Amino acid sequence: MKNKLSFLIILLLSFILVLTACGSNDADTNTNDDAENEPSEEETDEVTTDESGELVVYSSRNENFVNALLDKFTEETGIEVQALHAGDNAISRLKGEANNVQADIFISNDIGALENLRLEGILEGSDPENIESIEEIYRAEDNSWFALSARTRVLMYNKDLITEEEMPKTIEELINPEYEGEFAITRGGNGAMIGHVSALRNEWGDDQTKEWIESVKDNAGAIMQGHGDIRRAVGSGEFKFGLVNNYYYHQQLQEPTDNNVGVIYPDQGENEMGAVVNAAGVGLVKDSPNRASADIFLDWILEEENQREFSFESLEVPINPNIEAVEGAATISDYKTHDMPLRDLGKVWEDTRALIEEAGLDLDL
Repeated sequence: MKNKLSFLIILLLSFILVLTACGSNDADTNTNDDAENEPSEEETDEVTTDESGELVVYSSRNENFVNALLDKFTEETGIEVQALHAGDNAISRLKGEANNVQADIFISNDIGALENLRLEGILEGSDPENIESIEEIYRAEDNSWFALSARTRVLMYNKDLITEEEMPKTIEELINPEYEGEFAITRGGNGAMIGHVSALRNEWGDDQTKEWIESVKDNAGAIMQGHGDIRRAVGSGEFKFGLVNNYYYHQQLQEPTDNNVGVIYPDQGENEMGAVVNAAGVGLVKDSPNRASADIFLDWILEEENQREFSFESLEVPINPNIEAVEGAATISDYKTHDMPLRDLGKVWEDTRALIEEAGLDLDL
């Protein structure tokens, strides 16, 4: 009897051990299944990057200059781009969203606006590949923005209505009575106008600049929304000439009609200040929601092929001297330019807007 009881005890213990082992195996199996279904920390990062493979771009440039570039970026990288073409309102949008950042990259027509955003803490520094291809004078001290293409303020004229000899040769002459009603300018809030007035403040001081604005707005035949409106109006003969960026002249030359236009680079005489230069470029928005995509974009845009794409779509002159300018375009070294450093435009950007408005030239139409 005793042996039989011992045998039953041993049998029961063996059965318990078997059950315990099976439970342990099931637990191990479930743990491994969960491990396969749940990505590792490294894999989670990769999945997040893939799922957020997008880039939000705010742009103040004409969308015709930007869309092809962004499409090329998507095609080559697979990163989808959401673009907001907001004109000069893009700047106020960025400032308004400072505590709820939506954009990753800002593409601007105006270096002054980019530097102003940097000074207000809206942009942050970067270190993209090939940044050294852009001279230091054309980028922020922390590389939070850099210029890619230059434009110069010129007077485009209709050759059927006025001769080169009859044209004004300086910006100051635009207030002369002989030109009353014969030319067009943009609204005061246009980025190029703000940059131009900033240069005039640097050259003349605020009092003379304010007097010039007050006079030129009254002397102009029209104040238009943008330079595209001006070039078309001059080309069609609505006005004899207009104050535009130089690439608009090249655009009008390419039109099938209304293309009999010429150009004056102003203030080229001895002791004159030279033509005012500004530039277009890109900036990295601080705390951007898609920072990885933004970094990829900055590296990509600085590839020489894409620098060329940025400038050639608009017929601007590349900042990078290794990239050939569009046929027929004068390079910056071909004429006398104003000596105000482009970086300084940002320091006076808000003050210039205030001066323009105070002088009576509306920022918006």
